[in-house]
Amino acid sequence: MDIDLARTWVHAIATAVDKQKDLLTRLDSAIGDADHGVNMHRGFTAAATAVSALESGAAGAVLFETGSALLSNVGGASGPFFGRAFRAIGQVLDVPTATPQEMADALAAGLAAVAELGAAAPGDKTVIDAWAPALDAFRHRADTGTDLAAAALAAADAAEEGMRATVPLQARKGRASYLGTRSIGHQDPGATSAALIFRALADTATAR
Repeated sequence: MDIDLARTWVHAIATAVDKQKDLLTRLDSAIGDADHGVNMHRGFTAAATAVSALESGAAGAVLFETGSALLSNVGGASGPFFGRAFRAIGQVLDVPTATPQEMADALAAGLAAVAELGAAAPGDKTVIDAWAPALDAFRHRADTGTDLAAAALAAADAAEEGMRATVPLQARKGRASYLGTRSIGHQDPGATSAALIFRALADTATAR
């Protein structure tokens, strides 16, 4: 992971969110405020613009700037969660080129930031249900010596599996938790956004 790949990743996320913003809104309308798609689109559009101006330095600078843009432009819970996650990733990747193992450490820092802020755990029907299995898959592949593309592909598949696994769960955190058993049967929008983020990383890494 270098600065060019990091910037391309952010642009790929922005493109994916733009294509899926209506889906994200529909998912959020069932168990939330119906603004997740709009908020994520606004945030990553701003992030893509911001990182385009960064032409040199560490990959982390791009991802830290992404987090700052999300914090500044995304309302609701999504801004703090994804904003802090990307800032944490950026702080770890303070190197010109990061190895897959260093990328795994960065993704772990992002997950820790989300978990600390939301006091959530796997099974609570949140972004963590996609991010945690994605991290496990990424780290497993990285530890076996595979390249970034292979690790990212495994992570994206795991994130999407975790995303789908939120459907039968009852929400225990966030606004959806107020619905109690009525939250069962709906896919979590935050987990869906996390899956989009990991799929964008896989697409970016494999295309390089």
